[in-house]
Amino acid sequence: MRTNNLALVLLAMLFFISHPVIAEDSIVFVQPTTNIQLVDTSNTTSNSGAKIDLIKDSKENKSYLVPALEIVGFDFLLNQFNRHYSGISDYDSNLSTIRHNLRSSWDVDRDSFKINQLGHPYQGSMYHGFARSAGLNYWESLGYTIAGSAFWEIAGEKVPPSKNDMVSTGIGGSFLGEALFRMSNIVLEKGGSHPSIWNQLSAAAISPPTAFNRYAFNDRFDTIFNRNDAAYYSRLQVGLSNTIKSDQTTTRDLKHNDAQLDFSMDYGLPGQPGYTYTRPYDYFVFQAAASSVNVFENVLTRGLLFGTDYKIGENYRGLWGIYGSYDYISPQTFRVSSTALSLGTTGQLWLSESIALQGSLLGGLGYAAVGTVGSKNDLDYHYGVAPQGLMALRLILGNKASVDFTGREYFVSDIDTPTRGGHDNILRSDLAFTYRIYEKHAVSLKYQWNQRDANYPDLGDKQQTTGTLGIFYTYLGHDGFGATDWR
Repeated sequence: MRTNNLALVLLAMLFFISHPVIAEDSIVFVQPTTNIQLVDTSNTTSNSGAKIDLIKDSKENKSYLVPALEIVGFDFLLNQFNRHYSGISDYDSNLSTIRHNLRSSWDVDRDSFKINQLGHPYQGSMYHGFARSAGLNYWESLGYTIAGSAFWEIAGEKVPPSKNDMVSTGIGGSFLGEALFRMSNIVLEKGGSHPSIWNQLSAAAISPPTAFNRYAFNDRFDTIFNRNDAAYYSRLQVGLSNTIKSDQTTTRDLKHNDAQLDFSMDYGLPGQPGYTYTRPYDYFVFQAAASSVNVFENVLTRGLLFGTDYKIGENYRGLWGIYGSYDYISPQTFRVSSTALSLGTTGQLWLSESIALQGSLLGGLGYAAVGTVGSKNDLDYHYGVAPQGLMALRLILGNKASVDFTGREYFVSDIDTPTRGGHDNILRSDLAFTYRIYEKHAVSLKYQWNQRDANYPDLGDKQQTTGTLGIFYTYLGHDGFGATDWR
């Protein structure tokens, strides 16, 4: 998928999901229209009494054939678009190249970093969305995403199939696609039984395949996904940042002033009474940031694939298990992308009547791509196995303020050219203080630090470091900061 077109899509997505239809705190339940049955959810209650979700019979309305045909059709249209407008011959596939690719060994391709690490995962999210919106569960949709990726590698391009694309498209695309699918359905849910044009356009921008199935098949696939009353917290930030620390020996043409747009959502927060983690991504975190300097600063998502909740005493609730994650990080100095599985936990601890501490701790193994120090060539990067870790903390000071910290580390070995040797160690940390001024309006002060240490026999020891300080207007998804109160 071409990066320029992807940029327009993702910028539209970031704009639409920032609208209050996804940020409002109140829960709106869909009223019956056609082919809808009431489901007893009396075990999920609130202070206002019992709540019900209105959903269709998913078994009656699911289809295995429809998403298969849609994925093939999507790949055909994408191939034709790239064939006529990309300016390269990689997409001139035919029966001869298909037969050749079926017999070829899988290799590592050399498309640009943005295409392989951002374009391909988004392409995979389309496959996942076609399957999910046709009534298939997560694991079935993952199978369709992997199959769609394999079909594209064999038939969509004439170049030999690449194993790195199977990871980024088939697995990373599924992780990204599930988050987009669920956020799209939250927007539709907010519109009640008859979502407004704004709700429908917003949902379509977030997950185009979900919108396509809703309108192409009318009431067959217009079910609003049952989120089981999951608690979520979202925020939008718009502001300016300035680079106050940089290693100029390895950074060229560094832009010191930068306008940024940042959206994040935490979904399935621990401690919600009656909520359980029985489906993949019943808990997930999504973040996307756009920059005036390099368009996409980052796209990050992580979600619980297998796990359960637990409690310690009266003041702590948490969940633990296996998480899947897709990370794309591209500050001005370097770039890294990773698709990973991690073991971890997420929880919330009430420190006092009004002060809460939320946090996540994860450690796992990923397949990562990282750029070369000081390179101007978008094709100059390598792949490696990447042990990685994450720590995220949010101190919630009642309804007035919060302090957020997130630290990430990636240790990327070079497996493209094992005789070359070498590795990269990447550290990234974000620290933010947010103060609520009025209702959902707040101001944030953010500091971000990035460091890359690279060691290769032909390059020696190299280091890239940047630190940025920014001030942001913040639109909160709640009057508070996302604390869940089960007491």
